[in-house]
Amino acid sequence: MSKHSALNTFGRSGNPAFTKNFTNTDTSSLPLAERMTLDGAVNKTAVLLGLCFSGAFLGWNMPILVVPGMLIGFVLALVTIFRSPSKAGATAPFYALFQGMALGGITMFAEMQYPGIGIQAIGLTFGILASLLFCYKSGIIKPTENFKLMIVSATMGIMFLYLISFIMSFFGSGIGFIHSNGLFGIGFSLFVVAIAALNLVLDFDFIEEGAEKGLPKYMEWYGAFSLMVTLVWLYMEILRLLMKLRSR
Repeated sequence: MSKHSALNTFGRSGNPAFTKNFTNTDTSSLPLAERMTLDGAVNKTAVLLGLCFSGAFLGWNMPILVVPGMLIGFVLALVTIFRSPSKAGATAPFYALFQGMALGGITMFAEMQYPGIGIQAIGLTFGILASLLFCYKSGIIKPTENFKLMIVSATMGIMFLYLISFIMSFFGSGIGFIHSNGLFGIGFSLFVVAIAALNLVLDFDFIEEGAEKGLPKYMEWYGAFSLMVTLVWLYMEILRLLMKLRSR
């Protein structure tokens, strides 16, 4: 989630690592075997998903892993984005594993309150992923500059609102509708789910253009990592929305 809010202002690619490579790097001298490919990014995304599910299994059975999973995953995400995009092959798998631990534990707690909610959230997340991939590939949704600006602006606004609410929580206050199960609260969650989902289109575009330009091979891992961050955010927002609906 933080990835897009902090970085999508850097141009078409949405993060400084992609933008730098799109604009400043001559990849014509790279051998074909050392260039990013679409198949490579897809395969690495599958690896990260597998690790995330493995971590979720651990987190489900050992909920004590939720907090360390969240903290370590967050740190790894920041390191990958701001410090070592070229090392994503080393950091992204651990990010997926630890985030999976956090998601597994959180889902277990949600499942205790609302049985069946976990499988619903997973189904909706991957259903949205498949639907948006189809819409992107078929040209139904086109990531124009205005589209990107709209999604970037909305994402940054959501992140700012969450940050303000988090700071207010230290003073015993907060922004009530973020967690409310009333109509306004549900409407807000629907809006956030929609924005998180549309960030997937930006990720698809990042990966496709990176492959077209033949960026360095490590960008396959970075593209897969970017997509993973968005999927984690989308899943959490869907779970939050379902919990609001089930609590009514």
